[in-house]
Amino acid sequence: MNPVLLILATFLAATIEGVEMMAILVGVGATRGWRSTLFGAAAGFAFLAGLTITLGSALLTIPIQALRLAVGSLLLILGLQWLKKALLRIARPSARRNAPAQFPPASPGKIDWYALVVAFKGVLLEGLEIVFIVVTFGAGAKRIGTAAAGAAAALMLVAVVAFLIRGWLSRVPREWLRLAVGLLLSAFGTFWAGEGALVQWPGGDLAIVGLLALMTAAAFGYLTLLRYGAT
Repeated sequence: MNPVLLILATFLAATIEGVEMMAILVGVGATRGWRSTLFGAAAGFAFLAGLTITLGSALLTIPIQALRLAVGSLLLILGLQWLKKALLRIARPSARRNAPAQFPPASPGKIDWYALVVAFKGVLLEGLEIVFIVVTFGAGAKRIGTAAAGAAAALMLVAVVAFLIRGWLSRVPREWLRLAVGLLLSAFGTFWAGEGALVQWPGGDLAIVGLLALMTAAAFGYLTLLRYGAT
């Protein structure tokens, strides 16, 4: 394969996975705090780097389907819990103002293990997908380094965009941000768990958009019911 075409192919494929990764990191970081989220992301990247250096092309033998099912199921459970909490607080803020948090943030200066684990798992799964893309494309063209350069450029671009929107996210009301993160985690979790269970999603990764739209409609429908019942 021509080097330019190889870089373009890996760049586009890695961008899709990178957007999914950054959506989780930005959402968790904005709601739980950036320190622990970045620690989790760094741990995920370090773990991936170690695997890549140690195993190389043998990474293709890792049972990715089982990993998708496990990580997807966990994210779906966490996402639904965030959704429940956010919907109740938005619908009845006065009744829920003093309710204890199901996953209270860690005290200042301490590690928020909830944020760290979610970030680590998101980076691990999407990072493995990117490694598979690099190894598959690069090995076929005998240009692993060129393929890796395309993937690295994609991650840098996505990271810059995520950095630029972090200030805008800080101005979004906290419960609405929790709702958005809950929807993201639920949509990604459903998609990954379905892939792990060998579900053939129509449209491939674009099915995430459909899942997100469906869950958003259901969430606002339920929010309407909660508000109606509270009056």
